[in-house]
Amino acid sequence: MSREGAPPTEMYDGRDLRVAVVAARWHDRVMEGLIGGAVRALDDSRVEFPTTVRVPGSFELPVAALLLSRRGYDAIVALGVVIRGGTPHFEYVCRAATDGLSRVALDSGVPIGFGLLTCDTEQQALDRAGLEGSHEDKGYEAAQAAVGTALAIRELLKPS
Repeated sequence: MSREGAPPTEMYDGRDLRVAVVAARWHDRVMEGLIGGAVRALDDSRVEFPTTVRVPGSFELPVAALLLSRRGYDAIVALGVVIRGGTPHFEYVCRAATDGLSRVALDSGVPIGFGLLTCDTEQQALDRAGLEGSHEDKGYEAAQAAVGTALAIRELLKPS
């Protein structure tokens, strides 16, 4: 687990942002931690009434994010976990979810906090899930990135 080079935690004021969290259902314990971390970050950023949408798996994250982007959300937090198995399925799902979320963000202009864990083992996922004893809180980080980027975009769009 390397935290080297990570930016310091910054507190944002996102009280007037509409933020949605889209989260996969696979791996309940890991997802509980990721969603909990995202909710804490949004609360710390003063985001009121975030919307949460659950989808079956990580492969489905991009289509839900696309529809949320079209509903006027200022930022989206995408959360999921894919754990390597014995088949190429891992690579296909990771690539499809990552490429799909990138495409949604670039095509819509709505920032997406990337909280998709792609791990070799369940323990690696638990270590990143923001649970008691975890080394990292990727749900928190993804939500913070989404809010911070939405606020930066808002500044960029202000008339000069």
